[in-house]
Amino acid sequence: MTATTTARSEKRGISPLFLAFVAIMLVSGWAVWSRTLAANTGFAVFLFVVSGWVVSLCLHEYAHARTALHSGDLTVEAKGYLQLNPLAYSHALLSIVLPVLFVIMGGIGLPGGAVFIERHRIRGRWRHSLISAAGPLVNLVCVVGLLLPLGLGWLDTAPVEFQAALAFLGFLEVTATLLNLLPVPGLDGYGIVEPWLPPGLRRQVAPFAPFGLLAVFGLLWVPEVNRVFFDVIYGLIRALGTPPELAAIGDSLFRFWQ
Repeated sequence: MTATTTARSEKRGISPLFLAFVAIMLVSGWAVWSRTLAANTGFAVFLFVVSGWVVSLCLHEYAHARTALHSGDLTVEAKGYLQLNPLAYSHALLSIVLPVLFVIMGGIGLPGGAVFIERHRIRGRWRHSLISAAGPLVNLVCVVGLLLPLGLGWLDTAPVEFQAALAFLGFLEVTATLLNLLPVPGLDGYGIVEPWLPPGLRRQVAPFAPFGLLAVFGLLWVPEVNRVFFDVIYGLIRALGTPPELAAIGDSLFRFWQ
């Protein structure tokens, strides 16, 4: 094995930090299932949801980077984006810290900042759109993986605390998917349609991209917008056969400090 091959292998190895979050998710999930921490079930749910949320955020950013790699941007490997390391992102604060804080404070799966893709290396509008779509598709897969087993009754014999934890994590993934797909500058939804817009319009919109996420969050504080948004979220959860009330129980357990 050459030195170049070794370096490349190291750049693609899975981050120990990511594996640590996976381990926390599995152990805390087992604790909720087995009720090992009966007196602190809420804390176990908290660890399960936060670690599961961070894992999904890492997979979201990895999907952007992996798709960019196969679309022509070979620099993502050297940047460490393929290691699933939350600290390797160009905006770790936006990608990981803020979304986790919003989950803790408001119970909303806020989408994080994307990895830095050198778009000039990529040819073809479809490739640009696919790179932006890859992240939300990961969240959508998480939604199906978390909520469909509940909706199909596969976990009816599981402890209600475990079902509630899965439902709340699935709720967060639904909110993240929907928010990320909004065609707002700075979000993946806009990244999907941007390559198809006239160049002049893209230049006019570009300065507003850093504020798109803040604008969406601000709108969610408007009662009418908030009500419509969560009606849609609850409708999607019901469509997968999961009662929204189960997610509410998970949210309550998650806030063990209250």
